[in-house]
Amino acid sequence: MATHDEDLKTLEQRVDELIRVVERLKDENRSLRESHAALVNERAELIEKTEQARTRVEAMIARLRAMEQG
Repeated sequence: MATHDEDLKTLEQRVDELIRVVERLKDENRSLRESHAALVNERAELIEKTEQARTRVEAMIARLRAMEQG
């Protein structure tokens, strides 16, 4: 049968382990939030570049059509 001191020591160890897990999860969560923010920014930049390319292609098509008709 475990003594009061052994029970207390076991509980202390479990609390310490939980604290380590919480800290690891906080670090992981922060890292994931930073990665998410970077990916959101990258996506916005890619959307902007796509729109710029679309505008340029549409302008080229319009010029080609004008040349055909001219």
